[in-house]
Amino acid sequence: MRIIKSLLHSIYHSHSSIIRNSIAAGLHRTMATAVQPISPSTTRLGWIGTGVMGQSMCSHLIKAGYTLTIFTRTQSKAQPLLDIGANWASSPHAVASQSDVVFSIVGYPSDVRHVLLHPTSGALAGLSPNGILVDMTTSEPSLAIEISNSAAEKSCFSVDAPVSGGDRGARNAALSIFAGGDEATVKHLNPIFTLLGKVNYMGGPGKGQFAKLANQITIASTMVGLIEGMIYAHKAGLDLPLYLDAISTGAAGSKSLDLYGQRILKRDFEAGFYVNHFVKDLGICLRECQNMGIALPGLALAQQLYVSLQAHGEGDLGTQALILSLERLNNSSLKSHP
Repeated sequence: MRIIKSLLHSIYHSHSSIIRNSIAAGLHRTMATAVQPISPSTTRLGWIGTGVMGQSMCSHLIKAGYTLTIFTRTQSKAQPLLDIGANWASSPHAVASQSDVVFSIVGYPSDVRHVLLHPTSGALAGLSPNGILVDMTTSEPSLAIEISNSAAEKSCFSVDAPVSGGDRGARNAALSIFAGGDEATVKHLNPIFTLLGKVNYMGGPGKGQFAKLANQITIASTMVGLIEGMIYAHKAGLDLPLYLDAISTGAAGSKSLDLYGQRILKRDFEAGFYVNHFVKDLGICLRECQNMGIALPGLALAQQLYVSLQAHGEGDLGTQALILSLERLNNSSLKSHP
């Protein structure tokens, strides 16, 4: 009889725990829709990281009338935003304490962890209940899930929303946004996302990061193909501007060609997206491939070619600088194209 009572007691508490967790999860899911809709008059925004992408993205929000509080490691780099009305905060914690929604777009997963999850200076520590973290850095899916769980423990929300489109997409508010997290929360954020580009809901926590990593895999091989075609066309004696124009409307046309073809011809290697950050992204992709047990040789080759740029001290150039790696391999330079 004691054994039966013990089993019944265990079953009761097990089911009670499940019920409690389900109720809590349900409450958490509905809270995003319970708060008032997002608008410049009701929603305070925060932003962490005002680099190549962040500068333009922040400016769209300020021009739309939002109150924006910003933090970046080097305050002088944020001066153009301060000049048009942004407020400065001394730490991610200070940003969050003055914001309802906090965006971050920083360099590496270690930076994401520091600015969002640091127990004293991080944004989550300063966020009020119902506050929302939106990380737009390309980062690790497992970290996105960890942030989501940590936010839920504080009755807050988290969305992983990395972006694609480069500096031009950021300037033109034409970014592709890959969103992972609670769908109701993503929909709640739509008035902000539409100021930056097109949001695509990809699934639960971490799915935005998985989608962005798949995007980077596609871009990596596309860039190798674009530049190998240019090297080949050059060696064949073709007029390169004419060649690029000819392929742009055919099956070889691509966003990479549109964004970078002319920059490569002009030897314009200014970063719309840094080689260093792309190597980081492709490294995350390769680790995820190992976790999944899949082999993507095109990804591995592209990653090695980009690492070779770092080895030559070219990590702060834009990803179109891949041409330099292929030129060295072939002892040839497009600078002498007809």
